[in-house]
Amino acid sequence: QLQLVDSGGGLVQPGGSLRLSCAASKFTLNSYVIAWFRQAPGKEREGVSCISSSSTSTNYADSVKGRFTISRDNAKNMVYLQMNSLKPEDTAVYYCAARRFFCSRSDTQYDYWGQGTQVTVSS
Repeated sequence: QLQLVDSGGGLVQPGGSLRLSCAASKFTLNSYVIAWFRQAPGKEREGVSCISSSSTSTNYADSVKGRFTISRDNAKNMVYLQMNSLKPEDTAVYYCAARRFFCSRSDTQYDYWGQGTQVTVSS
């Protein structure tokens, strides 16, 4: 079964940085669009960022623009989310997800998901 494994979460102080990673098991990522979603306690899952298969297109939620950067290394079969200037409101479980062809804001459009990695921003 195709799987994604996301990692890199942790506890960080406000203003700090983390880099999340998304790796694929049993398939190559280079033909898939990859997105990061997050879900905070008591809230719906929301899209954070997405990158096209060739890295030519990226998009971000307004709440993270200028602070987060999505990237991918198809040779290593990895996708990353660099998160800088973290705020307490960024606290959530972060998930990477994959689908074919193009980015979608709807989490129901994604076929494969990681297990989630907890990010906690607190002093």
